[in-house]
Amino acid sequence: MYPVWEVPGLTAGLVLGLIAAFHMLPSHLSVGAMWLNVYLESRAERENRPELLDFVRKYSRLLLIFSYVFGSLSGVGIWFAATLAAPRAISGLIHNYVWGWATEWVFFIVEVVGIFVYVYSFDKVDRKTHIRIGWIFALGSWTTMVVIVGILTFMLTPGLWPQTGGFFDGFFNRTYWPQLFLRTGSMLVIAAAYATVIAARVYDAKVRSTVARAASVFGLGGLALGAACFFWYRASLPAHAVEIVEMLVKPGLRQGMIGSTVLLALYFGWLIVKPASARFWPALASILVLFAGIWSFERSRELIRKPWVIPNYMYSNQIIGADLPAKGVRSEIPAINERGILKTAPFVPKNLREVNDENRLQAGRMVALLECAACHSLQQGGVRSLARIAREKELDADMMEGLLYSLDQMPYMPPFAGTDPERRALAEFVAALSKGELR
Repeated sequence: MYPVWEVPGLTAGLVLGLIAAFHMLPSHLSVGAMWLNVYLESRAERENRPELLDFVRKYSRLLLIFSYVFGSLSGVGIWFAATLAAPRAISGLIHNYVWGWATEWVFFIVEVVGIFVYVYSFDKVDRKTHIRIGWIFALGSWTTMVVIVGILTFMLTPGLWPQTGGFFDGFFNRTYWPQLFLRTGSMLVIAAAYATVIAARVYDAKVRSTVARAASVFGLGGLALGAACFFWYRASLPAHAVEIVEMLVKPGLRQGMIGSTVLLALYFGWLIVKPASARFWPALASILVLFAGIWSFERSRELIRKPWVIPNYMYSNQIIGADLPAKGVRSEIPAINERGILKTAPFVPKNLREVNDENRLQAGRMVALLECAACHSLQQGGVRSLARIAREKELDADMMEGLLYSLDQMPYMPPFAGTDPERRALAEFVAALSKGELR
């Protein structure tokens, strides 16, 4: 266990989710943009339309700056936030998939080198060679997605890995293929939306029309592929995840996914019919709609992992909750129940190791930080505030203690791990917080 990262009013997981949702825009643009670029550059070569190359240059510069400046910074932000929010989970992923990460980084180097070579070799090499450079970049970039999706889907459906500990048993799991092609569709949609923004800034009406129509075909194709694979993905979810979908994925998230898909389909459909009508502000609005859809999907995907961060292995509060014989790992819950979470976690202050009458509320807060803060705010008006939940359910300390005993009957909550005095201290802390007795 590591020191807890408490984000007042929010949760560490929500901060990580916001960074990750934004990161999808530059990262998926990187994966999808070059496919459109290569198509348009090849078309310019085939039809002898050098005016199209002006758009390709501008779009390539956007890709270079947005994806490899903002995308790289937000990628570092994800690693930083994830390491603070869930250090044990990150450690588990690295230990199991270090060669997967290494493979992804090799292809990422291909991307970084490729985009610089592509942008700065315009008119310095012949057109066919330049197009080949674009293809190398496009394939290398998509391969990074092939690797990353295996690790992302492992964190929802680890396959046979809990029994075997095998790399590929966890990597090629039941949700791998539908999510790979779902994200492939989304990369085309993102690339298309950004292309219409650049196209709207191109003053040549013929070029604007050509690019807007081509990008919109890519976008509609991506939406169709993504929608089909979404239902494939939904059907591949295990029964527990489907149950969590019904319980935790709120109407707002469902509407965000459906509404953004419908609006983008109408937008791209209109531009296919009237490509010359592409304008900057509607194109920019499509990016905001796109972000709303991404946030809704990514937030839902995170919710359906509950109560685990790695199913059948590690709970969302980073307590190992199941035996993993293939890796020689045993559940920590029996030991924590015997010794106590305050004595087991190494960074607990010495004066809070043992619950007593003088430190009861402080010890309860420490237990809440260790076991609850990954998903719940400890502030009055925070995200999924423990105080608000207790107040709405009118829970006093005794009722709260009874609720803690029954957590293992809630499919989205980790069971309480600790001694009876620690459970009571947590109950009294939440009750006092809900009454406004603590700040």
